[in-house]
Amino acid sequence: MVAVWVLPAWRWYARLGATVGAFFLLLISAGMSGQLDDSGTAKSEARAQDAKPADVANAGGTPPPAAPKTPEFADYTGKPLDEAEKGARSAGFTPVRHDAAEEDRVIIMRSGWTVCFQKADTAAKTIDFAAVKAGEPCPEKDGGPLPWPVMPDLVGGTYNTAIEELDQVGIDLDRVTLDDVYLDIDAPTAEEAAEEGDEWRVCFQHPDEDTEVTSSTTVHLDLGQWSDAGQVQDCPAAKDTTYKIPANDPARQDRDNGSSGGSGSTGGDTSDNDDSSSSSGGSTGGSGVGVVHPGSYCSPPGATGVTKKGTPMVCGPGSDGRDRWHS
Repeated sequence: MVAVWVLPAWRWYARLGATVGAFFLLLISAGMSGQLDDSGTAKSEARAQDAKPADVANAGGTPPPAAPKTPEFADYTGKPLDEAEKGARSAGFTPVRHDAAEEDRVIIMRSGWTVCFQKADTAAKTIDFAAVKAGEPCPEKDGGPLPWPVMPDLVGGTYNTAIEELDQVGIDLDRVTLDDVYLDIDAPTAEEAAEEGDEWRVCFQHPDEDTEVTSSTTVHLDLGQWSDAGQVQDCPAAKDTTYKIPANDPARQDRDNGSSGGSGSTGGDTSDNDDSSSSSGGSTGGSGVGVVHPGSYCSPPGATGVTKKGTPMVCGPGSDGRDRWHS
């Protein structure tokens, strides 16, 4: 506009018109440039608001890398080690193993070990299994001591109470063996003892109280049976040394059967109990004596009898050299 008024030799009204026209052109161009700037700013802000953090971090347009997928694998705690290792291989992992107990034993027969702990390394694609031998309790932590149950005090209690206490402390009842504390009475089976569990009492136990019961320990209970009507109500002082029925003592029978009738002979004491397992039945070998108990002492050799179930028995040498009833 300055050049219009200074340089050319225009008339005054031409100069005025050119100036006004230039002024209006400047106004129009300024308004258009402002709209363009506002539109660009709004679009930029909209793009910034819509952009995700990952897109902002990758301003160059490169899509963000996909997060690595964590491989899935099952929990094999409590399962056999060989089964766990097979499952790990199926999932694409390499299994390794070690003893979960503090003994750090070498694992050879994997089917005989049970998984206690497992630790996976997804980067190396390995699973480390910590296991113990089947039947052993898992330690509280990997590499700790085995928490074996300890034997409770069972002496004097009933069979039913003893079984409950053993089960409560975690002792396997399949490893419990039974015997009758009297030499002339048959040992009951677990089923027979359970039927009359309150009549059978624990006289002796092995192992002793507070002894650890490991997977190789056999629990042995010596039982005595008596009811309210029975004559014997107490346990003997020692195992395998007394007879519930005194007439069943072979030493006594030897005296009774002696020709001299030595001191202490009681004559017919052996015939007053039909359930005697060692009655002599007279001095003649091979005579029948009625109902007898397998494995109990007997005399004389060659005497015969039957069990409560009717199985024929004969008196003869046992594995300990003493005469016992056997089929």
